Amino acid sequence: MKTYNPKIKIAVPAVKNVTGIAFQTALEQYSTALQNETALTKELQLELEEVRKKYAPKLTCLEHNKCSAYSVIETYCREQKTILFANRRSIGTPYGIVGFRLGTPRLKIRKGYSQKVVLELLAAKLPNYVRTVHEPAKALLLADRHTEQVAAQLHSAGLEIVQDELFYIHNAIPQALLKSA
Repeated sequence: MKTYNPKIKIAVPAVKNVTGIAFQTALEQYSTALQNETALTKELQLELEEVRKKYAPKLTCLEHNKCSAYSVIETYCREQKTILFANRRSIGTPYGIVGFRLGTPRLKIRKGYSQKVVLELLAAKLPNYVRTVHEPAKALLLADRHTEQVAAQLHSAGLEIVQDELFYIHNAIPQALLKSA
């Protein structure tokens, strides 16, 4: 029995000089494979959902046990912090290591101050620590690209509007055709 290995890459040969018949055959083959893949994926999802339902009560119970035990452990450690963690930030037990670690430093606005006030004070006292961002308003430029004012200035500003051409296949083979095959 062959098993699926996601690490295996499928080598696709370079194709040139394709005939109309080869194109039609390949399109039919692609559409059939896509439909079968969709059906198989749906079947797989249903089977996975059944397995999840089977184990859901056990997982819920285990999660509840973990949460309640975590709460007890954390409360004990916080209540006994001066004794348990006087010399160290963590302690070892036969079941694992528990302790406290410092989080990433962050700035917090003090009570009585607002974002605007903080920015004004920083600009006055520490101007090197205030960011001013200048960048093109891309969405606005794209929206107004057909107006005379914007269209005339884009090129001289060093910009151009480009649109990549993307290839697609919209599957159009009916389900009934595939089921009969």
